[in-house]
Parts: sequence; C-alpha cells; structure tokens
Amino acid sequence: MPTSEQWRGALSKADIAYTHIKNQLEQGALEPYQRVLAAPIAAELGVSGVPVREAIQRLAAEGLLQIVHNVGARVAVIDDHAYRAGMEALAVLDGTATSLAAGQLGAADLNKAEAINRSILSMLDDFDPALFEELNTQFHEVLYSACPNERILELARSEWKKFSSIRGPGAAVDRDRARESVEEHGELLE
Repeated sequence: MPTSEQWRGALSKADIAYTHIKNQLEQGALEPYQRVLAAPIAAELGVSGVPVREAIQRLAAEGLLQIVHNVGARVAVIDDHAYRAGMEALAVLDGTATSLAAGQLGAADLNKAEAINRSILSMLDDFDPALFEELNTQFHEVLYSACPNERILELARSEWKKFSSIRGPGAAVDRDRARESVEEHGELLE
C-alpha cells in the first residue's frame, strides 16, 4: 500500500501502481502466465483503474507483462530464443559495466565478491536455484556497481532485474551450471 509520502511526493498514481506491480514480479509473488487484473490492484492501492492500466502497459512495453487478446495482461514468459538473446545482451552489458568498473574496485569490493562466491560454492551440495540466482546477482552487482558510465550501469541493472522477474524454458539453472559459474567467477576475480 502506498504511503502518504508517496501520494504527496513526486510519484504519480501510475508510477506507484507500476512500482507495486514490478515489486510483486521481482519478489515472485506473481507466477509465470498469471493474469494481472487492474481492478483488484486498483482497489488495493485505492486508485482508479486508469493508472493501473497505464502501469500494466508500461510493464508490457518493458517485456515483463504480455497483453494477450481476449485474455488481458499476464506475467511474461519468454521462449528459448528470446531468453538466449536477452542473456547475450545482458552478458555484453554486464561485461562492459564490469570492465569499466574494474579500475574503481577496491580490496573491500573484491573481498565481498569472493565471499559471495564462497557462499554460492557452499550451497551447491544442497542446491537452491532461487538462492543461487540471488547470490549470483549480488556477485555481479558488486563488480559492476562502480561503473562510471551511468547509462551502461542503468541498462545492466535493468536487464538483471528483467531476467530475475521473467522465467522461460532456458531460465532454470542446475547445479552443474551453478558450479561452472563459481569457477567463472573465480577467473573473473583473478
């Protein structure tokens, strides 16, 4: 529910609805293919349906929701091709942001990234894909967050958030791929 500060602040009702729905997507409260209905969200937020529909359209433009004829909005699920293309774009953005940030990183940053990578390694025997995803995202965030190019940093963060919200057939990470990631992380830190 929006706070009184949000209502009085610079955020429009559509911005508040957008943030609300996006947070639900990022937290996994909305499942793949689940319908996203404007009326219940509007009632929950205490607004009319117009700003909620605007937020839904905005999230659809970002690829987080899909608008399906005669169905309405639903949580987006991407196919293998789109997932692969998105991951390739993320790799370029993440790699560029990390490369630009490298000169800005200090020992504390590298120690934090190493600690996260050790956490990933320690959970491989009792593998939890959601925890891996969270730790992997944190690892990369530590490395690219010092990127001096704000636009590249914004794009990298946006893609990371998008891929943490959208699931597709290629999205599931298994233990073997996670183990490879730990090794790649080690090489990157060196």
